[in-house]
Amino acid sequence: MKTTVFSVQKMDCPTEEQLVQLKLATVAGVDAAVVDLDERTVTVYHDANPDDVLGVLHELQLDATMLAADTGMPSPASSESDGRQRRVLVIALVINAVLFVAEFAAGIVSNSMGLLADSIDMLADASVYGLSIIAVGGTMVRKKRLAATSGYLQLALAVVGLVEVVRRFFGDESLPDARIMIFVSLIALAGNIATLLILKRAKSPEAHFQASWIFTA
Repeated sequence: MKTTVFSVQKMDCPTEEQLVQLKLATVAGVDAAVVDLDERTVTVYHDANPDDVLGVLHELQLDATMLAADTGMPSPASSESDGRQRRVLVIALVINAVLFVAEFAAGIVSNSMGLLADSIDMLADASVYGLSIIAVGGTMVRKKRLAATSGYLQLALAVVGLVEVVRRFFGDESLPDARIMIFVSLIALAGNIATLLILKRAKSPEAHFQASWIFTA
């Protein structure tokens, strides 16, 4: 693993910092990037050619230059940090998987499309957490791809829910049991809040973790 420090003189706001992170996530072999906005430097941990990394930064037109290569600095993606991310994501996965089963069953019993739709959302979130667990410890490219996959999965499950709504709209459906809907939805709300608080405590700027945070929020 090589470590290269780049100066990016025109990077002076969080938006440009995000642009740099997103751009570096497209480079194969880049494991992590640490941005120092005050010093306007980017420390890149990679197996790629430093000139290739510099070429990608040049595309942003932020006056990027190479300051130092092979500095010997340890990668921030330590096993301790990876382990903490995995534990948080596993807890979130379990919470949402249990709520998916509970809401799906309650939706069937109460004839509630609302509960069925929310159970699909729980399944989507649980799947996102599963993908994020796979991404932990991987390269930036892999994390970005898995984050994108999470988005496509959410879209696919949303389409499934929409199809069921349309079917019920044109079908002869009885009214749902409101008491079951209220009770189960309150439990689901508590589960969502708990998951959000858990993710907030271990919030990370990496793409796979940001995907988990966005879908939960």
